[in-house]
Amino acid sequence: MTEDSAEYLQRKEFYNRMLTVYGRKPVLEVLQDNSLEIHKLHLADSNKPAAILDDMVKLAKKRGIEVCYHDKQALSRISKNSKQDQGVAADVIGKGFQSHQSFLSSNKKHYRILALDGVTNPQNVGMIIRSACASPIDAIILPEKGCAKLDPLVIKASTGTLFRAPILRCKTLASCLKAFAESGADIIGLDANAPHTLGEEPLTGAKVFVLGNETEGLSSDVRAICNKHVSIPMLNNVESLNVAVTASLIAFQGALQSAQ
Repeated sequence: MTEDSAEYLQRKEFYNRMLTVYGRKPVLEVLQDNSLEIHKLHLADSNKPAAILDDMVKLAKKRGIEVCYHDKQALSRISKNSKQDQGVAADVIGKGFQSHQSFLSSNKKHYRILALDGVTNPQNVGMIIRSACASPIDAIILPEKGCAKLDPLVIKASTGTLFRAPILRCKTLASCLKAFAESGADIIGLDANAPHTLGEEPLTGAKVFVLGNETEGLSSDVRAICNKHVSIPMLNNVESLNVAVTASLIAFQGALQSAQ
């Protein structure tokens, strides 16, 4: 199976849609949510008997979910967090998850996307996901490197909307943004010192709005890719807004202006 074969690309896209949840309470909660599609339940064969583990297995069998047993080392490779997985993990299929290449292949001419550049606070990432899921925004770019990992803390902060949110996955944000720029999208960085405001930016066209780190702002390599920068007007000597609040303003901008 070559890397450009249809089977390989199909399998790669399937794994882009999958998020591994770990920890006994988070895994039990996803198993109890019948609206979520779960690929596999993973358990360490060294787990001591426990009622919560019995409940997981019963739920998985009832729903027809494959239950896999592994040694502790193998399970830690699946969860990628041996210190906190508590011997359990589950592969959840995100309804709105896809790769950025898949999104670009749809050849959409008009879209609004949020991209996170070094947003490391799980609470902020979860709140951004929740706002985006509730808004008309087309997607959120969440790179594997540089941002908070999609772990139980993010899931909790998103109030479970993570699994329904339109999320584009990529290795690094810079390479992803370059692909969007090459496709003709405007890459717009949020910058408190930018001379133009968010409200001046037209609602139409292909746009990716980039939100920087909570304290440092946009990274230098990402800033270099942005072809525009916009600010949010601030009153009363307030310097900036929380990144999650800023994301909400962008996510709902189109809906609010259309309602006027």
